[in-house]
Amino acid sequence: MRRPIWKWLINDKFPPNCYNHPMITVTEIEKLANLARIKLDEGEKQGLTKEIDSILAYIDQIKKATLDIDHTPIVGQVHNVFREDIANPTSAEDRERILNEAPYREGDFVAVKKIIAQD
Repeated sequence: MRRPIWKWLINDKFPPNCYNHPMITVTEIEKLANLARIKLDEGEKQGLTKEIDSILAYIDQIKKATLDIDHTPIVGQVHNVFREDIANPTSAEDRERILNEAPYREGDFVAVKKIIAQD
C-alpha cells in the first residue's frame, strides 16, 4: 500500500491543531482535480483533503518559525557591482575618426545590416 505523503513530510506526526480548522475543503480538492483533469472517487477526495490539510498546517508552522541570521558579508561572497550610467562625451575628432573606420556610415551613425526580420 502507498504511504501517505504527509508521513514523509512530518515524520509520522500530525502538526498540532491540524484538524480544528481545515485549510482545504473537498470542494477545493474537486476544483484542483478538475484543473488537473484527473478523476477522484469520494475516498480519494477525503484522503487528499486530509493529506493536503496536514501539509498546509505543517507549512503554517514553518512560516511561524523565526530565524536569527547574521547578515554580515562573507569573504569571497559573490555580489553584484553596480556602476553609474554615465555618458562619456567624445570630441568631434574622435567621433569622426570612429565613423570613418566603420565599414558603412549613414550621416553621424554607423550603419549595420538588419538582423531581425519583420513579418
